[in-house]
Amino acid sequence: MTSAPQPAKRPVSALLAGPYGHPFHPILVTVPIGAWVASLVFDIGSRVVADPDFLAQGALWLIVIGLFGALVAATIGFLDLLVIPSGTPAFRTGLLHMSLNLAVTIAFAVDFLWRRAGDGPRGPVAPGPLLLSAASLVVLGVSGYLGGKLAYRYGVRVADEAGQAAGFQR
Repeated sequence: MTSAPQPAKRPVSALLAGPYGHPFHPILVTVPIGAWVASLVFDIGSRVVADPDFLAQGALWLIVIGLFGALVAATIGFLDLLVIPSGTPAFRTGLLHMSLNLAVTIAFAVDFLWRRAGDGPRGPVAPGPLLLSAASLVVLGVSGYLGGKLAYRYGVRVADEAGQAAGFQR
């Protein structure tokens, strides 16, 4: 194994981004992903129940929780991007991953404002915001695939093979 990927394994700041071999970004992304997936479930539910207001309101809150979670995850993810050598396939993948996540976050911010227009969320969630959420989650899935590629193929912020071998010794 060459030393080329080694800089991408060490954090800019272990306090902020997580210690060597245990980055914080992957655990933080579960907040926006979970909140936004749940918001879509609430959206769909609002279209099938007799009294949909509570589900429409819940979806709105979940979008907000996802937005705050995305800001925290993005901040830590950016610190991880800083350690990847520029001009490499890993860096380009990281930039695309970040760009898609930014687009998704903007889409959910627009979705939030769209839902708040007028009297706010009342009745079943309209098809437009529901479709925007669904499309945003598809893009988020593509971005998640790229995040997995960064970790599992390129080994960004993953312990090197010598460190991993310790987990398989008897």
